[in-house]
Formats: sequence, C-alpha cells, structure tokens
Amino acid sequence: MRRLLELFSREGVEYQLYEHEPVYTSEQASKARGVELKTGVKALVLKTNEGKFVLADTAADRRLDLKKLQTLASTSKLHFASREEVLSVTHCEPGSVHPFGSLFGIPTYLDRSVIENEFVDFNIGVLTRSARIRADDLRRLLGSTPAEFTKR
Repeated sequence: MRRLLELFSREGVEYQLYEHEPVYTSEQASKARGVELKTGVKALVLKTNEGKFVLADTAADRRLDLKKLQTLASTSKLHFASREEVLSVTHCEPGSVHPFGSLFGIPTYLDRSVIENEFVDFNIGVLTRSARIRADDLRRLLGSTPAEFTKR
C-alpha cells in the first residue's frame, strides 16, 4: 500500500481513500464504496504455462476471456494463480491486489472496459482499504495500450 501511495504522490495522481469492512468480491466492494460495480477494477493474477505471472485488469462487471488474454500474453495456456502464488508474487491477500503489476514486477494487461469510466476504484493491497483515481491516470501510470479481453 505504501509503495502505491508513493507512486501516486510522485506522479501527481489525485486519489480518494476508502476504509470499509473486509470485502471479498467485486459486488461487496462496490457496495462498501458506494459506487457502481462497473467502476471497480479486478486485478487478476494469472500464471502462464511457462511459470511466469501476469496481471489482468478488468472492469468488475466483466468476465475474463482467457483465450483472448492468452493471445495478448503470447502464451498457449493461462490459469488463475493459487492463493499461495498470489500472496508470494504480490504480498497481497487474494481479492485485494491493486492494478499496478509493475510494483510486483509482472506484466500488466489493461482491458478497455476499465477506461470506459471517468473514475476507477480498487483495493490497495488490503481487504479493508480502497482507492479511487481517474481512469486516465490509471492508463498513464500503467503505460500500456488497452486491449479487449473480457466479455459481459
């Protein structure tokens, strides 16, 4: 969480912090934050068949299309990382991973659905704290071109 807030400060990102009860699903998070589900960012940790990890950032109201993401990540197989792998790679509880894979040293893929909103909301490494920033700032900080790898 500290590194993320330092990144925001260093890059001039305005943010709003939320404190709430522990949330384990995107639906719970949107209710706790008092925002629409579509503004939430799901940061999904996946593992390639080569044993490398990637982070997929999607809007909380979308489902991941693994085949499309596999093509983007140039791998023949992707699967969700185990709870232990998520903890090991991100040092975050599953469900609280923030969308900035560079802070974990892993490639990040941003789905177009995320930047359809003016603001985005996401957990910041713990299940009881979240942040809101402008979608444009998220895209700028990620430095990646949004792609399409989700479905409704």
